[in-house]
Amino acid sequence: MTSSSYYFPQGGHPPQTQLLTDRAVFTEAYAVIPKGSMRDIVTSYLPFWERTRLWVLSRPLSGFAETFSQYIMEVQPGGGSQKPETDVQAEGVLFVVDGSLTLVIEGDLHLLEEGGYAYLPAGCRWTLKNESSGPVRFHWIRKAYEAVEGLSRPPAFVTNENEITPVAMPGTDGKWATTRFVDPDDLRHDMHVTIVTFEPGAVIPFAETHVMEHGLYVLEGKAVYRLNQDWVEVEAGDYMWLRAFCPQACYAGGPGRFRYLLYKDVNRHMKLGQV
Repeated sequence: MTSSSYYFPQGGHPPQTQLLTDRAVFTEAYAVIPKGSMRDIVTSYLPFWERTRLWVLSRPLSGFAETFSQYIMEVQPGGGSQKPETDVQAEGVLFVVDGSLTLVIEGDLHLLEEGGYAYLPAGCRWTLKNESSGPVRFHWIRKAYEAVEGLSRPPAFVTNENEITPVAMPGTDGKWATTRFVDPDDLRHDMHVTIVTFEPGAVIPFAETHVMEHGLYVLEGKAVYRLNQDWVEVEAGDYMWLRAFCPQACYAGGPGRFRYLLYKDVNRHMKLGQV
């Protein structure tokens, strides 16, 4: 593991002597992609990206993610893209977990370092380049924006998680808190990407069962997570997908904090029938 406070894939391949047994699970209600599954052989490449590879964590697929896709991008020095997004309907969030990148949004230049966050509205013009001496790794979450008549589209913005004070869940004495990059009352946004933090021993003490689809990437620590009817051990580098209404709960196992990057779709009517 590197000195970064966030886990990111290490790539490579296990030796031929290693046992096949691992924790990967794919069910109708949830999926777990453990960090050991994110090897060189499962990386992908994208048009118009140079010196770049990525791990695809989720994608729209029958019986899997419906509302979003999520990648971990790895861009080598000098790499990047002048045409990163080819879908004008796609909004995006970038979250940097290692290194630094130069992001230009509608002509405005931004330097994103570890903990850096950018919201990119659908149709905006942006470019990205790694001008540093080492690789940069970041999450890229994409969703088709659901416009609503009478609501303007949210603007692009850039921040860093270190500039935001986490909001504690009521009655938890700060042991369970959420770093919110978007005001929950801002209904222009149809997705939230947050960071959830549990102190050692903290819990979700009931089975959450709600309409939002979830993507959870463990940034730090370990926990036992309840997914549907199963208790599953997860640790830094693991990814979880939960379909809508999949029951979930959590016990943070320590000895350090348990933290994850969380996607969920919000603030829109439920689609009726096939769209």
